[in-house]
Amino acid sequence: MTRRYGAGVGHAAVMVVSFLVAGAAVWSLGVEGLWNPDRWWQSVAVWFVGAAVLHDAVLYPLYSLGDRATLPTRHWAVRRVPVRQHIRVPALGAALTFLLFFPGILDTDDAAIVAATGMDRDPYLERWLWLVAAMIAASAVVFLLRVLLAGASPGAARTHSPER
Repeated sequence: MTRRYGAGVGHAAVMVVSFLVAGAAVWSLGVEGLWNPDRWWQSVAVWFVGAAVLHDAVLYPLYSLGDRATLPTRHWAVRRVPVRQHIRVPALGAALTFLLFFPGILDTDDAAIVAATGMDRDPYLERWLWLVAAMIAASAVVFLLRVLLAGASPGAARTHSPER
């Protein structure tokens, strides 16, 4: 099975169950339940296509390139403190909070949000930008502390020696 399918039996079973659950959801909702003609961006079909196409075709290659750009090289750093996680965590936090609050951030015309929260949506963009700036600042402070602590420990401040 592994040779023909490319993965183990457990993976095949999980995939079959996933397709059965997705099929049951479409069956119970009906095709018309997947599309909201009043607010197209709230449709399940739009979110599904967006998740599949936008993520797999656009976002995954972009953040893979960004992740590869943060790989340390021999001449990159004096101390052995990886910077990758200090870039990943604020970027993920910014992306997830944007995904959660994008109607308010982009100031879409949705009276339901104002009715549900009782809040004016004008400060959403400013608050989101402050939140992202705070995540970046916190990550930078933690990175600087790690660099300073690595410099204080014996033998950590050695430069990378050329490979022999």
